[in-house]
Amino acid sequence: MRIIVYGSLRRKQGNSHWMTNAQWLGEHQIKGFDLYNLGLYPGVVEGEGTVLGEVYRIDASTLGELDALRCKNGEYKRQLIQTPYGSAWLYVYQRSVAGRPHIASGDWLQRDDAADA
Repeated sequence: MRIIVYGSLRRKQGNSHWMTNAQWLGEHQIKGFDLYNLGLYPGVVEGEGTVLGEVYRIDASTLGELDALRCKNGEYKRQLIQTPYGSAWLYVYQRSVAGRPHIASGDWLQRDDAADA
């Protein structure tokens, strides 16, 4: 199975250690979503933009660990999207993004406070 990540799970980011057993397949522009800065990590919601993500091949154990990290308290929900590498799970933010900074570039690494992270 595959997963597409767009923030702290990306390579060289704070939670990338969760992807240690994953096989990196490549980058993909996720159309129809907008990226928001939630503080220490981002969230995507359906929208008009494009978000930069990294696609990985993962096993069921890794998916279970990521679900425990991302889906607790209903913060995110997995959604299956299509990528050039096949279908992949995307974690979509389920709470309001009102008042949260929109990352217009769609790239978590290009957010305004990236130099501070």
